[in-house]
Amino acid sequence: QVQLVESGGGLAQPGGSLRLSCAGSGFTFSNYGMSWARQAAGTGLEWVSGISSDGTDTYYTDSVKGRFTISRDNAKNTLYLQMNSLKPEDTALYSCRKSTDSLVRGDLRRYDYWGQGTQVTVSS
Repeated sequence: QVQLVESGGGLAQPGGSLRLSCAGSGFTFSNYGMSWARQAAGTGLEWVSGISSDGTDTYYTDSVKGRFTISRDNAKNTLYLQMNSLKPEDTALYSCRKSTDSLVRGDLRRYDYWGQGTQVTVSS
């Protein structure tokens, strides 16, 4: 069965960095677009960043452009999110999501599997 397992979250200071990873299994990872989404306490789910199946196209929500970088290693079935210049407002539960096809969309209804998430807390 499809499994997505995130790791790499934790506590970071404002201005610091974290690198999230998402290991996929149970499907042909290289065939599907992937995204990261986040949900802060008391708020709705927010799409953060996405990458096409072959890694050539990447997309970001405006609030993380220039600070976050999404990438993937299809040989390792792993998705990454490098987060730099972290801000307190980046605090959230981050989850990776598998698209229903090779493309990336900001509409989270177009993703059919996701992991349990990894908590990112940015605080001094």
